[in-house]
Amino acid sequence: MDDNARSRINARPSHEGVRDLLDDFEKMGELVKIDGADAHLEMSALAEQVTMRYPGEEPAILFDNIPGYPKGFRVLSGASNSYKRLAHVLGLPEPKGRIDIVRAYKARMKEKFEMTPPREVPTGPIFDNIMRDDEVDLTKFPAPFVHELDGGRYIGTEDIVVMRDPDTGWVNVGTYRIAVHSKNTVGVWMSPGKHGRLIREKYFARNQPCPVIISCGQDPILFLCANAEMAEGVSEFDYAGGQRGRPYDVVKSEVYGLPIPASSELVLEGEMVPGETQLEGPFGEFMGYYASEASQQPVIRIKRIYYRNNPIITMAIPSRPPSNFTVARAAVKSSMIWDECEKAGLAGIQGVWCHEAGAGRLFNVISIKQQYPGHAKQAGMLAANCQSGAYAGRWVVVVDEDIDPSNIHDVVWAMSTRCDPPNDIDYIRRHWSTPLDPMLSKPPWENNRAVVDACKPWAMKDNFPITAEASTELREKVMAKWPDLFNRS
Repeated sequence: MDDNARSRINARPSHEGVRDLLDDFEKMGELVKIDGADAHLEMSALAEQVTMRYPGEEPAILFDNIPGYPKGFRVLSGASNSYKRLAHVLGLPEPKGRIDIVRAYKARMKEKFEMTPPREVPTGPIFDNIMRDDEVDLTKFPAPFVHELDGGRYIGTEDIVVMRDPDTGWVNVGTYRIAVHSKNTVGVWMSPGKHGRLIREKYFARNQPCPVIISCGQDPILFLCANAEMAEGVSEFDYAGGQRGRPYDVVKSEVYGLPIPASSELVLEGEMVPGETQLEGPFGEFMGYYASEASQQPVIRIKRIYYRNNPIITMAIPSRPPSNFTVARAAVKSSMIWDECEKAGLAGIQGVWCHEAGAGRLFNVISIKQQYPGHAKQAGMLAANCQSGAYAGRWVVVVDEDIDPSNIHDVVWAMSTRCDPPNDIDYIRRHWSTPLDPMLSKPPWENNRAVVDACKPWAMKDNFPITAEASTELREKVMAKWPDLFNRS
């Protein structure tokens, strides 16, 4: 890697919070402002259709003047859900293709990455306004009603949830859906095995309330890191700070002293009490289905609401893919799978992509340059079982270096011409899944998954039939001769 490439990868984002990014997105021509859309279904339906129409290239949408809510209270959809915006958010070079951003993200982790704990400061913009105790009123904020068959309004979709392990003091940051029940209560759904749920169970086992912070509008980097599968004991604050190259400023919450990003837009502080539940759901989820019925889930009693002047709620729309967060999640998850496989000793990785059609989790492709017999199977098993690839997977496909793992046409072609199904597909049974999996109807929440070797067979790798296509030199020649044909908007 040359010095210029290294300096670009080691650059860091300059923004502090989401509203800094809005200015940048507007200058980039990557922001659309919508006035007057209703929080009941209209906002989410608009954002969903834009994403479906222009996947990976759709603009961020800022909803303003929302009927029934105070002027200036806004909702933002798809903050980092285009390749261009995601690169800007992460401070990476603008990518020419999907694998470019994955490669740059991974290179940063390898070249120059250090866990960077947050820095506590005495105050921040999040303390512009505070509702305390009886003043708490969640109905003041435009919590979206996302899908037509949902069980209610969800104020937390592109959110982060902060909790502290009662045994070790480890601060965990996850992302879980948050439903508005009343003026001062919300519901939360956490999948089995997720760190937030494990922490909650520790408090409940002691018959103690579980303190929690919910940020409903924040820097997209925090959401992306909270959405990833970190190892137990690793704080997502530290990891996100490492991506920025500088610490996040945090303030202590008034009731429990939990860290709050100082530049967040809207933050709820409360506690879950053992035995106190309410019906939560249903909610259309990231796999594209209503797979989990409404159920009794813990209630969070909200004791404080902190919010900036003219707050911005960040909104994710889990739905039939592509969703308004799958591009960003796919890029980060692909980078982390690639990094974990390399650290496990796998050589020859050329690229990884977690396809948006698989909701960024269910259909993952790893490209390798085969170096020895069994290399493809090793790659597939590692990609399926590493921490970042383990949760709720379905398919892992291994392809050769001539296949772009992000190009679904390339991948299906390789599966169709280089894979002998009885011999080249292996199965992993009873793996970590979720009640959101439409194939599962009852616990234990375990699924089966396939690892597909779609590489040229090792024994005939060097004499496999030649691919019928123009050479690289010829392609470059004709593209340079007739450039207008390839620059159509």
